[in-house]
Amino acid sequence: MKSILVVSDDGAAATELTADFGSVGIHVLGAIDRRNVVRQVVRDAPDLLVWWMTEPNGEAAEILATLARTAPLPVVVFTQDPDAEGMARVVDAGAHAYVVNGYGVERLRPLLHLAQARFGREQRLREALDDVTHRFEERKLVDRAKGILMRATQMSEEDAFRLLRTVSMRDNQRVGQVSRQLIDAARYAETVNRAGQLRMLSQRIVKLYALLCTQTEPASAQALLTQSVERVERQLDTLARDLSKATFGDLIDAVQAVWAELRQPLALPAELARLSALDAAAERLLGSAERLTSALEVAGQLQTLHLVNMCGRQRMLSQRLTKQVLLGGLLDGAAGDAARDGAAGTVGEFEQALSYLNGAPLGSPDIRQLLEAADRSWHELRQGSRRAETPTGRRALAAASESLLDVFERLTERYERSLQVLTR
Repeated sequence: MKSILVVSDDGAAATELTADFGSVGIHVLGAIDRRNVVRQVVRDAPDLLVWWMTEPNGEAAEILATLARTAPLPVVVFTQDPDAEGMARVVDAGAHAYVVNGYGVERLRPLLHLAQARFGREQRLREALDDVTHRFEERKLVDRAKGILMRATQMSEEDAFRLLRTVSMRDNQRVGQVSRQLIDAARYAETVNRAGQLRMLSQRIVKLYALLCTQTEPASAQALLTQSVERVERQLDTLARDLSKATFGDLIDAVQAVWAELRQPLALPAELARLSALDAAAERLLGSAERLTSALEVAGQLQTLHLVNMCGRQRMLSQRLTKQVLLGGLLDGAAGDAARDGAAGTVGEFEQALSYLNGAPLGSPDIRQLLEAADRSWHELRQGSRRAETPTGRRALAAASESLLDVFERLTERYERSLQVLTR
């Protein structure tokens, strides 16, 4: 026996409909007014909804549209209003049968069958459309994933698709699912890299400011300082645009607030008297950027992102050591002592991470070559740090610092685009 729920603001009409449907073997669950339609349908789960509409207006159409989204079912409308616009509005909202000016009791069961048939056809069409849409969206994901692989590895489109298919078979997933995961991995690897650059730039800016205070290659130092400031702002703009405000907004805001504090004195001529305060603000920026980078690594849920993060952190340590060596020679008292003590700790951190990267299973010939170059550049930086008390030594230190930074910039980019990062 089919069950129906009757909707009517007219008590007499509701009573008559209930009696007539009952007389032809239809089970009436109850009669309600329009205020409780969606809630009652969800609760009672009728086979069909029968609605006596005194006036097929916009409110009724809105209720039917809500019902179609939340608890779709066949809907039969009875009315005495022949208005064509009202009819079109209600049918568009979800009515499957529309009866004007009365009905015959003998036609009620066929009318319900008609509404159910139309509803079933509508559902099949919707499912077919959903399937086509899903396939289209999946194809777009596959195309995006192929593009990422082609840019990252210079492989052909055919090879990129073959790799996606291989990973899908390995993981027992659809190619579309693998493609989405690869796109997400690439996005998180990129954002971890970008956020990690803020850590490095916090230290590089102070290093360059210290070089300006000592008049070590002032033109070059000023150009690099200007470039670093622009780079911080570019990365912040990109991260604020691309990251979820709800998820990462507080972390981005914290970085931007500290950057505004650090940015202000950089517009003034370099003076040794400002160096300690500038460094304190840079340390706060480093802390905020570290929290953002760590949050992005965790959110990416990929173990391989740790390598991207760690390699990117080596950029920061290369600049931090140079900064600490310079500040140890420029600042008096406790500030100078703290910088010199900190340099020893930075050396330990850097060498421990470098050993980890050299032993990591994630690698390729170009990554191995860059790691070897990093070893050489690190040795040069350590030598330069021992001669930083002289102008010649400071120039050598500055050059070695930029050389090591360049190696780790390229190495972090290789890790970011590594197939093992993208496809694990």
